[in-house]
Amino acid sequence: MPGDGTSRQRVLIVDDEESTRLLLARLVSAELGVEAQLAGTCEQALRFAENTTYDAILLDLLMPGIGGFALLTEIRASTPNAQTPVIVVSVVSEQETIDRCLAAGASAYHVKPVRRAELIATVKAQLAARRKPQPLAR
Repeated sequence: MPGDGTSRQRVLIVDDEESTRLLLARLVSAELGVEAQLAGTCEQALRFAENTTYDAILLDLLMPGIGGFALLTEIRASTPNAQTPVIVVSVVSEQETIDRCLAAGASAYHVKPVRRAELIATVKAQLAARRKPQPLAR
């Protein structure tokens, strides 16, 4: 809503499958009114994350190159998105992998094929938490 003092929230969608990127982009854009930026490789996503602060990141794990887990670790370690909610969206359903991602800083984990309502609820909650003013540390 340009001109009203607020800007559209931005979500980075990282997946090597173009159809999945487009589906997730349509979903978050239509349901939440956010602007989606798409990355087809981890290296491209890392460049974006180093130069732009997002309100949330949707991340596939099974990616060529450095891979989704390494990207998550890198985002948390050394980008302006260190505190940005990262929601992993992956076909990997083993609890050990889910726990490893959450321990590395993922905010949530959804197994593909995603349940539309659950994913939207998660993204919406993460975006709302991000907008909430943080209490001052004493």
